[in-house]
Amino acid sequence: MFKDQTRYSRLANITKMINTKLDLHEVLEQVTIAISEEIVQCNSVGIYLPQEDGSFRGYAGKPAYINGLMLNMHIIDTDIDLLAKEVIETKKTIYIPDTSKDNRPDPRAVEGFQIKSLLVLPISFEDELFGLVFLFDYGTPMNLTEDEIQTVEAYVNMAAVAIQNTNNLTHKEHLIKEKQLLLDTTRDLSMCSSMQESLDKCFFYLAQALDTYNIGVHLLDPIAEKRIKPAKLSKNSDWTEEDWIKTHNKIKIDQSNDPVMQEVFKTRKAILIPDVFTDERPNHDVCRNFGIKGMLMFPLISMGEILGQISVVNLSEKEILYSETELQLAQSIIDTTAATLSNLLYMEKQEVIIEKRTSEITVKNQELERVVAELQQLSREKELILNSAGEGIFGLDLDRNITFCNPAGAHMLGYETDVELIEKSVSIIFNGSETGRKNSVSSYLEVISESYFKNGEFFRKDNSGFPVEYVISLIKEEGEIVGEVVTFKDITQRKQMEEEITYRAYFDSLTDLPNRVLLTDRLTQGLTRATENGEKLAVLYLDLDRFKYINDSLGHSFGDRLLRDVANRLRDCVPNTATLSRQGGDEFAIYLPHISSENDVVKVVNIIIDTFSKPFNLLDNEIYIKTSIGISLFPDNGYTTEMLIKNADTAMYKSKETTGNSYHFYSDGMNIRTFENIKLENALYKALEQDELILFYQPQINYKTKQFEGVEALVRWNHPEQGMISPDKFIPIAEETGLIVSIGEWVLTEACKQLKSWHNQGYPLKSMSVNLSVRQFEQNNLFSIVKNVLEKANLSPEYLHLELTENLIVKNTELTLKTMKQLNGLGINLAIDDFGTGYSSLGYLKNLPISTLKIDKSFVQEMTKDEAAITNTIITLAQNLNLEVIAEGVETREQAEFLSAQDCYLMQGYFFSKPMAADDIVKKYFSYNSIL
Repeated sequence: MFKDQTRYSRLANITKMINTKLDLHEVLEQVTIAISEEIVQCNSVGIYLPQEDGSFRGYAGKPAYINGLMLNMHIIDTDIDLLAKEVIETKKTIYIPDTSKDNRPDPRAVEGFQIKSLLVLPISFEDELFGLVFLFDYGTPMNLTEDEIQTVEAYVNMAAVAIQNTNNLTHKEHLIKEKQLLLDTTRDLSMCSSMQESLDKCFFYLAQALDTYNIGVHLLDPIAEKRIKPAKLSKNSDWTEEDWIKTHNKIKIDQSNDPVMQEVFKTRKAILIPDVFTDERPNHDVCRNFGIKGMLMFPLISMGEILGQISVVNLSEKEILYSETELQLAQSIIDTTAATLSNLLYMEKQEVIIEKRTSEITVKNQELERVVAELQQLSREKELILNSAGEGIFGLDLDRNITFCNPAGAHMLGYETDVELIEKSVSIIFNGSETGRKNSVSSYLEVISESYFKNGEFFRKDNSGFPVEYVISLIKEEGEIVGEVVTFKDITQRKQMEEEITYRAYFDSLTDLPNRVLLTDRLTQGLTRATENGEKLAVLYLDLDRFKYINDSLGHSFGDRLLRDVANRLRDCVPNTATLSRQGGDEFAIYLPHISSENDVVKVVNIIIDTFSKPFNLLDNEIYIKTSIGISLFPDNGYTTEMLIKNADTAMYKSKETTGNSYHFYSDGMNIRTFENIKLENALYKALEQDELILFYQPQINYKTKQFEGVEALVRWNHPEQGMISPDKFIPIAEETGLIVSIGEWVLTEACKQLKSWHNQGYPLKSMSVNLSVRQFEQNNLFSIVKNVLEKANLSPEYLHLELTENLIVKNTELTLKTMKQLNGLGINLAIDDFGTGYSSLGYLKNLPISTLKIDKSFVQEMTKDEAAITNTIITLAQNLNLEVIAEGVETREQAEFLSAQDCYLMQGYFFSKPMAADDIVKKYFSYNSIL
């Protein structure tokens, strides 16, 4: 017993370090120390972790030096060490009691250290291998027992938890860093006003993502779109931009003679070539001219259009590889840059085209002035020239009546011939009627002496308006003004293109909601108004629960359809003054202005939650989707746009901790646990070693025979200062910290010992029910632990009933089923606890090695209120499958009689007894066997 307590103490101490120490090496050192103190006949304990090249290198151990070399200088060669290779492949513990009879261990190590026995264990969790643990002697066999091997496995499981926690923390830090990097990129690019500035920002953030400044961009020529040309090089590149451009001009690179560039444009995916000279696609002469050893090329695409490509090159001899995460982050930065460049490139292209067209039209106007000067003597030849012009042209006399109009102009104005316009007032074109206001016409012609292009609106014959670009020139004869000539063209298509570009810059293409840029702009303006007027506003951040499951199972097209349906529902939930935005992926944000209190926000949130209670229709199926909502308030939770969005996002992650349609307001302590919880957690580490945990037992009654048949063991914590602490408070902490594994083993041990003690005293009790947590079931050695506990207690397996929840079975069906079959094969009875509250499929219950279903108390409490269908179904299902059924939470005689009428006789609940200590069970039940 003292040795077990010492082991529990060591395990609790290591668990505490896992949850409080950031130094993985220190934790693993403690694991090796604990193993060496537990297995005294072992001369050496070493933990070896995998390297990038696939080998395993020493990381922590006792002693720190082996054969004069530090442990980290020892490398496991799996080509020679076949024992290590087998453990890696099978992820199973292997013990070799006599190395002279087994040829799998590395013969060099066996001979060098005179190893007689050897134990190798995998450090693994959920089928993922984190490392290896070696135990061996220096000449005297260890003679390990199965109990000692199981003990070592328990410590190795702690090492797996420590490594997994470190990996999870590192992954979380990387995700936060990447998310912040993308937020910074989007913010900075949204404020860029030139292509050069946008590309500098892109290079800056790409350098952070890929750890290199050797970055250049090639863009399609805005005029000659089939020609690509070098545009810009990073300022911190090993090349100068001048030399870079000169080399390009010398080599004449374009997409037509570069296979890598062609492949990037065709597949629209990045291409990584670590060694250009071992790949036939790159132009090796070009690579030699630039000194390129490796390259990474990204497509630059916006709204489906290729703008160019960005190249990241390696100029050093050392080969550089990038992870998929780094490539995805870099592509996200490039995609954000492409959206900014698309708008800037379009504007630059339009300016070039307009300048060219202005020059052309100016030349035409100069020619036209000469023609108009001779208008009275216009020959047929000159009329034909005028009529062939593509732009609309009409003339005015001094009274501003139309004197002529070419066919193109009459067509654009909706007239069959120019005759319909002759001698009519120009107001029919400028205002839509001949009797239009004179001042309105004058506003067009008051700058009659000026000759430059203006934008306006002309009216057709049917009085419909259309946008035009026009210029007015004077008609002079011998120095006298005799009229004007107006040249115009329909710019409807150009206007539509400009409106489309503006729309795409500020709205999400999938849902037509405002995008991140527009939300930021409106929220920034709203903050200015709220500050000036002393008002409050709120930001809501929404994330869809289990959206990735929809995408993975049904496909992205159905995911897109669901996002559109969600957007449509959210539109109906928010006030007209609010801004609903899609932030990207399955995240939405809402800006609520002019709020007076939190109640205003809660009203909107309740409407949103209510609309998510209704199913969505996908593939003719009803799909239920939930949302988690975070809320930040101005000025309580921040004064800037960035801070309010960030804090709402933080509050949303807090809501994620509660399944389905929950919301939280941001608070300063949201990122850290409360001081009281920390104190409670620290106290829980000591609870096992200080014997503060106790077991209570709730009787299970056969209502038909009135006999006491079994008990369910329930753990309680008798805190020395706070008294009895509810399991609802400390069990979640134990689950989170991993202490539930040690606590669960203690509960199992004590419950079996107690049942055996009652049997020895002659008390006829048929079963002891013990709950298993998810964490316990994930331990690779659960079967060995249960078997060992039964053997130590000398208790026959059929008396032990282990209870599993439905969700535990669903979480890992293959692993769960394997362990369940092992336990059932030993003779242990298995029950599904809280049946009906999970998500399991009734179809495969018949395949599970279970003996009992336990009806959840929530169904028992409602079954006498005309809602007994679920309870009746469970009872019928159990009977059809030849399973026992136990009803939990029976509190009234009415409930007991109702269950009995349905042939469900096994019950437990407050109607019979609350959970009580072992001595009270003896006093109340074992003095007589009749219950009622």
